[in-house]
Parts: sequence; structure tokens; C-alpha cells
Amino acid sequence: MIRLAVALALLSLLGACATVPTAPAAAVADLAPTGKLRAAINFGNSVLAQKGAEGTPQGVSGDLSRELAKRLNVPVEFVTFEAAGKVFEAAAQGAWDIGFVAIEPVRAQAIEFTAPYVIIDGTYMVQKDSALKEVADVDKPGIRIAVGLGSAYDLYLTRTIKNATIVRAKVGGGKAMIELWLNDKLDAAAGVRQQLEAYAKDHADVRIMSGAFQEIKQAMGTPKGRTAAAAYLRTFIEEMKTNGFVADALKRSNQEDAQVAPPGG
Repeated sequence: MIRLAVALALLSLLGACATVPTAPAAAVADLAPTGKLRAAINFGNSVLAQKGAEGTPQGVSGDLSRELAKRLNVPVEFVTFEAAGKVFEAAAQGAWDIGFVAIEPVRAQAIEFTAPYVIIDGTYMVQKDSALKEVADVDKPGIRIAVGLGSAYDLYLTRTIKNATIVRAKVGGGKAMIELWLNDKLDAAAGVRQQLEAYAKDHADVRIMSGAFQEIKQAMGTPKGRTAAAAYLRTFIEEMKTNGFVADALKRSNQEDAQVAPPGG
């Protein structure tokens, strides 16, 4: 009877191990050169990350980091930031091994990206009585738009806005951008839809536009030059989308209105 119990326990352990595929040695070396996986978490995007007990990262980016660390068989160390621009700056300093930021041409010069795993809207918030009704109304002479410095929507609007003026909040993420918009009485605040809607929920004097100026493609990335790491992350993200991991992580963090990205190329 004891032998049977031991055999069943061993089978159970083997089955558990089989459910967590291990990463190739080259990928482990690329992703955890210090012996641990240093994961950059941007608390400035509440769709992807939220602060749990004692500041522990919760949400889809934290969950993906922990799952990846299991595959690498190394501990995870979270390196936290309050804005995506700060995550990007830290890439050149070798401060992290994986990061979670939106795909943008400027960032692609320093970061190897996976295909997107989550897609969210970039849109505008205006005062309720604003004459600006649609997204297309915003890009006009004399209109001033508040953005978070170095954010995905800052980079996108810098490339695409022709007539309006972009005003950047120098410190922090979405919260600082909203404060800039209010304090300087700017015409529109650009940001992630979910974050703007969370603010509007408690402020009846503002309005969120129904359309979007940008489809923000959130991806995992690793610093340029880590070829084995980049290849493994691309496969990893596709698996996490396909097996429902990303969708489940969004649901657990109450972000079900964020869209899981379709299969990548």
C-alpha cells in the first residue's frame, strides 16, 4: 500500500513538471544573465499592472513574468516604474531582462518585441461641454493636447498630429497627464481608454470620446541583441494567448474589456 502511494505521488509530481515546459539553455542565458529574471513593470498602465499587497505587481504583466520565470527555472525580480517612458530609458542601462510596453518604432531601436498580447485604445478625454466631439476634431490649429512624456500615445501623436500642439507631462504616467490637462486648462487629454474612463466615472464634468486615435499594441520585449531570448519570447507569447492564459489574467485583474491580441506573425 505504501509503495502504491509513493508511486502515485511520483506520477503526480512528474505530471506537474510536464505541464511547465522548460526553456532552451540559450534562452535562459539570454533572459536571466544574472541568475534571475528581471521584469520591468509599468504601474502607469493600470490595464497591465496593479499594485497588490506591499506593492507586489498584480495583473497580466506580473502573471506573465511569473509564468516565464517558471519556464526558465529562475526567480523573478520585479523592477517597477510609473511610466512606460521610464521603462524604455532603463533598457539602455541594462536594468531589466523583459519589459511590457507598446510597440513603437522609436522603442524598436532598443527593444526586440514579440507580437502584441493585448490591444487597447488610445483616445481623448475632454470637458463635457467641449466643442470637440470626434477624434478628428482634435487635430486643429490652437488645440492643445496633454500627454504623458514618452508614452505610446505621445510617440504616436508626435508622428501623426499635424496641426494641434502636444503638451507633455514631464513626471509620472496617466495621473500626471490628467493633472496637466486640468491645471493648464488644455483642450484634450490623450490616454489609454480604460484609465480615462476610470477617471470619468467619478467626474461628471468630463467626457470620453467613443472613437480611438490609436490601437495601442502591448507586447513583451527584451533588450536588443538577445537573439535567443527574443525568439523564445515570441513563441511564449503566442502560447499564452492561445491557451487562454492572457485572457484569464485580464479577468482576474478586472480588465476584461481589454482585447487579447490575435495570433501574431
